[in-house]
Amino acid sequence: MARLAAASLAGTAVEFYDFFVYGTAAALVLGPLFFPTFSPLAGTLAAFGTFAVGFLSRPLGSVLFGHIGDRYGRRPVMFGSLLLTGAATVLVGCVPSYATLGAAAPALLLVLRFLQGLGLGGEWGGAVLLTAEHAPAARRGLWASFPQIGPAVGFLLANGVMLALSAGLSGAQFQSWGWRVPFWAAGLLAAGGLLLRRSLVETPQFRKITEPARLPLAEVLRGHWRLVLLTAGALAVGYAVFYTVSTWALAYGTERLGVSRTAMLGSIMAAVAIKGAATPFAAMLGDRYGRRPLCLIGCAVIALWMFPMVALLQTGRPVSMFLGFLVALLAFITIFAVIAAYLPELYEPRVRCTGAAVGYNLAGVLGGALTPIAATAMSGGSGPPWGVAAYLTGIALLSLLCFAMLPETLPARRPEQGLAGPVGEAAAEEEGATA
Repeated sequence: MARLAAASLAGTAVEFYDFFVYGTAAALVLGPLFFPTFSPLAGTLAAFGTFAVGFLSRPLGSVLFGHIGDRYGRRPVMFGSLLLTGAATVLVGCVPSYATLGAAAPALLLVLRFLQGLGLGGEWGGAVLLTAEHAPAARRGLWASFPQIGPAVGFLLANGVMLALSAGLSGAQFQSWGWRVPFWAAGLLAAGGLLLRRSLVETPQFRKITEPARLPLAEVLRGHWRLVLLTAGALAVGYAVFYTVSTWALAYGTERLGVSRTAMLGSIMAAVAIKGAATPFAAMLGDRYGRRPLCLIGCAVIALWMFPMVALLQTGRPVSMFLGFLVALLAFITIFAVIAAYLPELYEPRVRCTGAAVGYNLAGVLGGALTPIAATAMSGGSGPPWGVAAYLTGIALLSLLCFAMLPETLPARRPEQGLAGPVGEAAAEEEGATA
């Protein structure tokens, strides 16, 4: 399990590095380089528009790679998604700016961002199922949470490289070529991730499937459409909060508050590091007390904290901003630490890769794609961006309602819920073997 968890974590870290380095570049440099004819605000909105394209393609990636995962196994998904995302990220670093290529430059960015999202949409399902379907029932939440640490590691890698380059280069050097270096580094990281994954074996639960689904998406839409919509709505708050902190706040702090890039990145990175470290501990609580209670608590805390977070951000003081970000991200990980076990437990084995991944990535569209754009538009005035706080509070309440409508899936509580699924069957087999 340790080897499987490490391989899953490494792969998601690389994929999310690729995804996040684009978000940081969109907040810092892509606007003036690729949309120079726009005003500063409009240029930032346009850059975040290309950022959003990656979220729009993620559900398509979950359908494509989910089909592969449900028909041919989880293992091929782990390789194909990582290869696609890594190649697209390296090519982003090679796209000439608007001054060289004209309108074709932002068009190429859109295409490559679309491919990034396509690969990432498949990564999550493969990595999570690899650990969740190998894990013992009593510790499924803990082991499945390791891929969820990958986004924090990827974010720290992406922003650490950006921070080092922005601190070590002049503004002109960073804008000319320095921002491209993190994209080129993605090729080396992807190669390392592929080497780590080459010895992975297929999951036992997939090997037990005698008749794989011919059209997994059709089965999911026919038999689980309500579940997909509820999980998408439930998880939207996590994406909204994370990308508000990691992307919009970075742009707002540097452009509107005059905070240095180093101070903003440092505040955000410190909060993300603690969030990543807290992930397995939150997952262990989920193994003990249930997945759903932690998700409800996380949504409630987010709903209560958004106005204080915006107030702390508005101070422009690094320590205050760090505190605001930290509480928000700890509430976020209270939800997302248990999701890697929760979503697969909701679906039967033959459509699990598609169902869990589609719900997870649709949430990215609802919460992640639009949030930086909406937040940037709502913070254009002269006062504190209270509209952003109200927007996030509304999403948190919507997610709270969706979680309230979902069942508990903790194996020990499954009989009283009347649920049947692949994880329930696995838990019953494990209990029988123990007896």
